Amino acid sequence: MGLLDQSPVQKSLRPSRSLQELWSQIIGGSAPVHFIIAFFVGVVAGLGAVLFRKLIAFFHNLFFFGHFSFAYDTLQFTATSPWGIWILLAPAIGSLGVAWMVQNFAPEARGHGVPEVMDAIYYQRGFMRPQVVIVKAIASALNIGSGGSVGREGPIIQMGAAFAANLSRWLRLEEWQRYALIAAGAGGGIAATFNTPIGGVLFAIELMMPEISARTLVPVMITTGTATYISRFFLGNHPSFIIPALHIAGTAHTSPEMFAAYLLLGIAIGLCAWLFMRSIYWFEDMFDALPGNYYSRHFSGMVVVGAIIFLVDYFYGHYYVEGVGYATVQAVLNTQLVFPGLLVLLALLKLLVTSLTLGSGGSGGTFSPSLFIGATLGGTFAIIGHYLDPTLDLNVMTAAALGMAGMVGAGTGAAMTGAVMIFEMTGDYNIVIPLIIVVSVAYGVRRLITPDTIYTIKLIRRKHYVPESRQSNLYLSLPVSSFIDTPFIRLDIQSRWSPNRLQRLHLGKMPHILVESSQHIMGVIPASTLAEHPSELPLDLKKHLQTEWIIVSEQAEIVDLLIKIRYSKANIFIISKGESPSPEDVSAILAWNDVAPGVGLAGRLRGEENV
Repeated sequence: MGLLDQSPVQKSLRPSRSLQELWSQIIGGSAPVHFIIAFFVGVVAGLGAVLFRKLIAFFHNLFFFGHFSFAYDTLQFTATSPWGIWILLAPAIGSLGVAWMVQNFAPEARGHGVPEVMDAIYYQRGFMRPQVVIVKAIASALNIGSGGSVGREGPIIQMGAAFAANLSRWLRLEEWQRYALIAAGAGGGIAATFNTPIGGVLFAIELMMPEISARTLVPVMITTGTATYISRFFLGNHPSFIIPALHIAGTAHTSPEMFAAYLLLGIAIGLCAWLFMRSIYWFEDMFDALPGNYYSRHFSGMVVVGAIIFLVDYFYGHYYVEGVGYATVQAVLNTQLVFPGLLVLLALLKLLVTSLTLGSGGSGGTFSPSLFIGATLGGTFAIIGHYLDPTLDLNVMTAAALGMAGMVGAGTGAAMTGAVMIFEMTGDYNIVIPLIIVVSVAYGVRRLITPDTIYTIKLIRRKHYVPESRQSNLYLSLPVSSFIDTPFIRLDIQSRWSPNRLQRLHLGKMPHILVESSQHIMGVIPASTLAEHPSELPLDLKKHLQTEWIIVSEQAEIVDLLIKIRYSKANIFIISKGESPSPEDVSAILAWNDVAPGVGLAGRLRGEENV
C-alpha cells in the first residue's frame, strides 16, 4: 500500500484513448511489463549520465581554453587557462546562460535537484515537467563547466527522475508504479555517476521511495543495474576515485585507540555537515535580499566565485575548488596534499564557493562538494592526529574516505548510502567497521543539532514537509481512536465560558469545543486555540470558531485521514457514527496535534504548519 492514491493524468500527456485502453490491457497489473519499463528507464539514465559528462567537458574546454572538445578527465587538475586573470569572468558569463534558461523554461531546474524530486513524489503526485530533463542538463553543465562549484550527481538524479515521471504518466501507470519508477530513475542516475549500483538502490530507498516492497524494489534494482552497466560500457568499469585497497587494509584498524579516533572524526564531520547545510541557505537568503533580479544576483555571486578560483590558482598552482573538484579529492587520496593548513583552507573555500554558486541561483548538486569537504577534513584529521600521537595508525587516504562517507551520510540523511558508496569505491571489506562508526556518529551529531537534511530544508522553506519514516505503514494502519486523548465538550454558540474554567472542569486538560446551534454543528474550537487565550472572559466562540472540518467514522484508520485531507483545507476531524452527524452523533474530536506533536504526519505530507 502506497501513501498516496491515484491522480488524474494531465490531458497534454495523454495518449489516444485507444492506446490508453490497449496499454491498460497490456499492463493489467503485470509485473514483467513494469520491469521492462524499469529496464528502459535504466538505459536512458545511464546514457543521460554519459552525455551529461560530455556536455560538462564541452563547456569546460570552451570556457577555460576556447576550443571545442569533449575530452575531460575530472581526476586531473585543469591546466592554467590562457585567459589569465580574465578567467574570473568565466563563471559569471556562464551564469547568464544558466539564469536565462532557468528563468524562461524551468524554474525548478534551479538548485541541487534532489529536493525537487522528493517534492514531486510527495506533493506533485509524481508530475515533473518534461522540459526539466533538457534544461537541467544544459544549465547544470554550463554552471559546472564554466567553473561553478556544484556536483553533477543532483542534476543526473533529477533528469533520470523527470524522464521516469513523464514516461510513467504517459503510459498511465498506477500511482505506486509511477513513484517506484521515479525513485528508480533517481537511483539509476547516481549509480551510473559513481559506478555504485548498490549505493544507487540505497539512495532510492532512503530518500525517495514512499513504499518498500518487492513490487517497488525490484524495478529500482533493475534500473540501477542497467544504468551502471551502460555507464561502464561507455566510460569504463572503474570507480569515481582511485582508492587502493591495500592501503585501507593496512590502516583501517578497530583498536580502542582507533575506535576513539573514529568517534572524534565522526563528531567533527557531523558538525561540518551541519555548517555546510546552513551555509548554503544562509547565502540564498542573503542573495534574495539583495537589490536587482535573478540575473544580477547570480552574476554577482559567480564573479566572486571566479575571483576565488583565479586567486587559488595564482597562489597555489591549481584551480582546486572549481567545478566538481574531483581532482582535489583524488590528490588527497593519493597523499599529494599533506599540508593541514592548505587542506583546511580548501575545505573552507569549497564551502564558500558552493554556497555562492547555489545561494546566488546556480544549478547543480551538493554531493560532490560534500565529498570534497569530507576528503580534505578527513585528511587534515589524519595528519594532525598522527602529529599528536605518532602511534596512531590512520593514514590520510583512509581518513579522507571516511570523511567523504560521513559528510554525505550526515548532510543528505542517507547514512547507508554514504557508507555503502564508499565501500563500493574501495572494494575493501576492512573499511566497513570504520565506515559504520564515522557515518553513524556524523549522522547522529547532525541529527542532534537539527532533524533537517540538506534536501528537506529546502522543502520546509516551502512549507512542504516530508515524513522521516517514509516507508512506515504501521503508523498509517493505526485506528484514529488510538489518538483520542483530548476531551471535547458541546457548547451552544451563545454560551459564555472562560478557557480556564473549562480546563478546571476537565481535570486540568484543555478540551476541544464542539459549537452547536439548534442541533446543528456550527464549528469547532481546538484545545490549542483555547490554550492561547486562557483568561479570555467571556470566550468569544464566534471569533475563534473553525468552520471547516472532516467527518470520519469511528472505525477509520490514519491512512483514511490522509486520503481525505489531500482534498481539503480542514484542520479538524470530527469522529462520528454517521456521515452527516448531528451533535449527538459526535464521539470525539481530533486536531493535528492529537495525531502527532508539532506537525502531524498528515500535515507533513500536505505541507501544513502546526495548528
